[in-house]
Amino acid sequence: MANPETFLIWGAGGWIADLLTAHLRAHSRTVHATSVRLQNIHQVGAVLDEIKPTCVINCAGKTGRPNVDWCEDHKLETIESNVIGALVLAGECAKRGVHLSVLATGCIYSSEYSPDRNTLLSAPFTESDPPNFSGSFYSLTKAHTEALLLHYPSTLILRLRMPVSDDLHARSFVTKIKSYAHVVNVLNSHSILHDLLPLIPLLAEHRETGVLNFTNPGAISHNEVLELYRDIVEPGFTWQNFSLEEQAKVIKADRSNCGLDAGRLIGLVEKYRKEGSQVEVPEIREAYRGCFGRMKEEMQSKAGAGVA
Repeated sequence: MANPETFLIWGAGGWIADLLTAHLRAHSRTVHATSVRLQNIHQVGAVLDEIKPTCVINCAGKTGRPNVDWCEDHKLETIESNVIGALVLAGECAKRGVHLSVLATGCIYSSEYSPDRNTLLSAPFTESDPPNFSGSFYSLTKAHTEALLLHYPSTLILRLRMPVSDDLHARSFVTKIKSYAHVVNVLNSHSILHDLLPLIPLLAEHRETGVLNFTNPGAISHNEVLELYRDIVEPGFTWQNFSLEEQAKVIKADRSNCGLDAGRLIGLVEKYRKEGSQVEVPEIREAYRGCFGRMKEEMQSKAGAGVA
C-alpha cells in the first residue's frame, strides 16, 4: 500500500489482541492497543481522535470464563460488551471513515452430521447463510450483532471458530479440550491463529468488508486433534470420550458444532499471493501438524535452556 497504516487494536491484555499486537510490531507496523471499555461512547471517541487510526481491529468481547456457560449467568454484561459495545465502536469508526475489522464467531450455526459425528451431511455454511443456532446466549448475541454490523460501511466481520495458538495458552481450544475429563468427538471447522493473524492487516489494508469465514479449509474431529497432539507433542497422552447427550448433562448451554466454507478466504489469499504477499492458509490437518510441530520445537527449546 502506498500510505502506511496506523492500526488500533481494541482489547489490549486479551489473548488474541496481544498476539496480533506482537505480530504487527514484529513486522514494524504502527500499532496501538487500548482496553477502553467499548460501552463508553465518549471514551471510545476520545481514543479514536487521539490516535487517529486508519484501521481499527476489535478483539474485545465476552466469551466467558472458563467457557460460554458464563454468559448464561451474566447476560447483561454479555449484551453490554458483545452487542452495545460492538455497535458503539462501529458507529464511531463510521463517523470518522475508519475501517473496522471485528473478530467475531462462526458459532452461530449447527451442521447436520452422521450418527458418529465424523461426517458432515449438510454443506459447510457460507457467509450468506442465515444463522441457525441460538442454543447459547453467547451465540445469540453474536448472531444479532453480526446482522446489525453488516449495515455499517467499511466494516469486516471475521468469523473465527475454536481458535488455536502455537502454545498451550489457557484460551486456546487445544488447551481446553486436553484438560477436560471427557471430550465429545465431533467434526468442526477450526482457526489456527499462526496462519490467520497475518491476514488481518492485509484484509484491513485492502479495505475488505462484509462477512468472512475466518477458518482453515476443511473440518476436523476433536479426536483427530488430540491424536495429532499426542503423536507430535505429548506421547502417551490419553483422553476419554463421551456423547453429546452426556455432555448436555454437565453444561448450561448447548454448543455450536458446524463446518464453515472457507472459499472466499482462500480466494482472497490467492489474490494477495499474486500481489506478492507471503501468506498461506493450509488445510486444517496440515495446519494442525504445523502448529504442533512449532509447539514441540518451542517446548524443546525451553527445556534445553532450562526454562520452566
